[in-house]
Amino acid sequence: MDKAEDEQLRAIAPEISQLTITLLRRVVGLEPAERVPEEALAVADKVLTDHGTDGLRLLAVSLTGWAAAGIERDAQLTGRTLEAVLDGMELACLEANQDE
Repeated sequence: MDKAEDEQLRAIAPEISQLTITLLRRVVGLEPAERVPEEALAVADKVLTDHGTDGLRLLAVSLTGWAAAGIERDAQLTGRTLEAVLDGMELACLEANQDE
């Protein structure tokens, strides 16, 4: 990454971080659960429109950071390994998509 790109990303990072928190506040506990992807796509579309692919890259970085922190916390609180938490998440995805 060159200096200009780094500065451009740094300039929009606070807004993307705030959008990430806003998205998470909107989707945590959202019912029906099928609305979660709708909300996520709406935010991704807004970021793409407002900030292009650089904004989407930062959104991915921000969400990944929050997901990693949550997984680490889950493992710590439950006494499971990180791998066990991730295996459980993968199993839940497989079960949710078994009809496909």
